Amino acid sequence: MGLTKEEIKQKINEENVKFIRLQFTDLLGTIKNVEIPLGQLDKALDNQMVFDGSSIEGFVRIEESDMKLYPDLDTFVVFPWTSEKGKVARFICDIYNTDGTPFEGCPRYNLKRNIKRAKELGFTAFNIGTEPEFFLFKLDENGDPSLDLNDKGGYFDLAPTDLGENCVVISCLN
Repeated sequence: MGLTKEEIKQKINEENVKFIRLQFTDLLGTIKNVEIPLGQLDKALDNQMVFDGSSIEGFVRIEESDMKLYPDLDTFVVFPWTSEKGKVARFICDIYNTDGTPFEGCPRYNLKRNIKRAKELGFTAFNIGTEPEFFLFKLDENGDPSLDLNDKGGYFDLAPTDLGENCVVISCLN
């Protein structure tokens, strides 16, 4: 079980969070987000954040564009890489129609619906999840990221072929 609304607000205060990202997934699996200032947190936690669904490819027509984001409190996290002057936190959201019904095109809704259906069919356990992957890029002469890969390492390679080996360890421990 995740944090309550009050515990989330306390953590936001302790961590000096200034902005909240309300993230959702489009039909192709691309993460999208609406970033709000802290002053709109209560509105978001009360499932009252409206966004223009017609701006997301494949969602709805402009005539039915208003949609709502319902934050999943269990997905709350403060991004550790954001500024100490004002950190950013995020919730992953479910997409709803303005009448309070789940949006049929919401990938999270469809996953939940299919998990329920699988249970009704007698499937009692199966594992699903994301597989985070990333690439490490070289920095250019100005210290900015380039498109040049750090090494030629691939799956299951070790140093010296995989120069990012230590990065994986550090990422997993943090």
